[in-house]
Amino acid sequence: MKRYPDIINVYKQMLLIRKFEEAVEKLFSRGLIKGTAHPSIGQEAVALGIALSIKKGDYVTSTHRGHGHFLALGGNPSKMMAELFGKASGYCGGKGGSQLMADPKIGFMGSNGITGAGIPFATGIGLSIKLQQKKQVAICLFGDGAASQGMFHESLNMASLWNLPVVYVCENNHYAMSTPVNETIAGGSIAKRASSYNMPGITVDGNDVFAVQEAVSSACARARRGNGPSLIECITYRMSGHSRGDMCIYRPKEEYLLWQKKDPIRKLFKKLHREGILNASINKKIKREVTDIIHNAIKFARKSPYPEFNSMLINGVPFK
Repeated sequence: MKRYPDIINVYKQMLLIRKFEEAVEKLFSRGLIKGTAHPSIGQEAVALGIALSIKKGDYVTSTHRGHGHFLALGGNPSKMMAELFGKASGYCGGKGGSQLMADPKIGFMGSNGITGAGIPFATGIGLSIKLQQKKQVAICLFGDGAASQGMFHESLNMASLWNLPVVYVCENNHYAMSTPVNETIAGGSIAKRASSYNMPGITVDGNDVFAVQEAVSSACARARRGNGPSLIECITYRMSGHSRGDMCIYRPKEEYLLWQKKDPIRKLFKKLHREGILNASINKKIKREVTDIIHNAIKFARKSPYPEFNSMLINGVPFK
C-alpha cells in the first residue's frame, strides 16, 4: 500500500521516525522508560522504502529494532510510546514493551526479541499465502547478524523449494551488536548467498528510500506472479548504539563521520531542495509538526494509566 504518495510526506515520516527514536533515547536516559530498546536511527530509508512498496493485505515481520518499521507502516506514535512507558493504552496493554509491539490490521506482524526469529515466521506466512492461493506477499526484515543464524539458511532453502511469496530484506547496518560485518560474513556479501538457494539476490543503497522502494517493489511483483522469493541486502548504518546505554566505543570515529554524510534524511532533504520541492520554510513547518506529534505522544503516555492487576492474571492465577 502506497501510504505516502506525496514525497514531502515521505520526508516527514522519515523525520518522525528519527525524532521518535531520539526521544526514546532521552526518556531512557532520564529513567522515565524501563526495560530496553534498540533505536533505528540512520535506517529510516529502509522502513519507508518498504512502506512505499507493499499493498493492502501484505505482511511485514520485523526485528528487535522495529520502531521505525512500525511507524512507517502506519503505527500510532502515541500507542507506541504508551507501550514503552508500560501503560495500559499501549499496543500490548503495557506488558510487551519495545520488542513485542504489533498491529496485524496494518500488516505489521510484530517486532521480535529473538535475533532472526522473524525469518521463519515470514516463511510460514508465505506458505499460508500460497496454500490459500492469494496474491499477498510476506516481507521479512532482519539484520546482518541474523543472516548468520541457522534459521536464515533453513528458511531461504525452504522458501525456494516451495516457491513461496516471501521477500527477505536484510538491513546491513555494519554491526551485529559490537562485531563489524566484515568479521562475520564470509565472501563479503549477504546478497550473494541467494544464488545458493536459487533465488535473485541484490544489494542496494539502504540510505536511498527510492532505491529500496524500487528493489522491494520489483521483488514483490515477482512474488505475486508466482515466481518465488528474493533476497535484498540494504547497505545502511546504525547511527545510534546497539541498545540503550551503548556508547559505541568499538566504532571508529572516522567511520561514523563518513556515514553521517550519508544520512538518509539529509540525503532526501538535499534531493528535494535541489528539485525545488522543499525549502527552509517548509522544512521548519514539518519539523514543528513532527515535534508536536512526539510531544503529544509522550504526554499521552505519561497520562495513561498502568495496567490493572487483574490483567496480569490467567484464569485468576498470577502469570508466571
